Amino acid sequence: TTIAAAPERVWPWLVQMGCDRAGFYSFDRLDNGGRPSADRIHPYWQNLRAGDRIASAPDASRWFDVALLVPERALVLRASVSVPAARNFDPADGLPRAYSDSTWGFFLRPTVDGHTRLVVTGKARGKPHALIAVANWLFWDPAHCLMQLKQFAGLRRRAESVPYRAAAEA
Repeated sequence: TTIAAAPERVWPWLVQMGCDRAGFYSFDRLDNGGRPSADRIHPYWQNLRAGDRIASAPDASRWFDVALLVPERALVLRASVSVPAARNFDPADGLPRAYSDSTWGFFLRPTVDGHTRLVVTGKARGKPHALIAVANWLFWDPAHCLMQLKQFAGLRRRAESVPYRAAAEA
């Protein structure tokens, strides 16, 4: 998606994402336990670093690891989850018998007109492959597509908002 704001105006919204932080700017009942996503930049959520964890569930029982962070350019989150228990695991400790290991990447590219092209990618692997593939096809891929579109709209609205620009420059 293209956001009519420079990458430095989009970036603060990305680094404060998380259930334990500003939300995910999508369907808050589904991805933020019903708590509304933030409509302003919170300075205390701006110091995200590679290796940090951000909650992906309201009770913080599941999370994303920050796999890569290049300020104003790239944020890649990784979720390594055992199946069916839905518990995070560390891939460095070995893979469980059944699992899903995925990344969710946000890449910001400045445009010639001063806007931002936000490209979001995802990669996943899992075992047993057939079971994970069917679950992804039936549920995860359609749900993620709808939620991603909603997140794009939420990010665009926030980053392009006049009150945000005034607050950020104050």
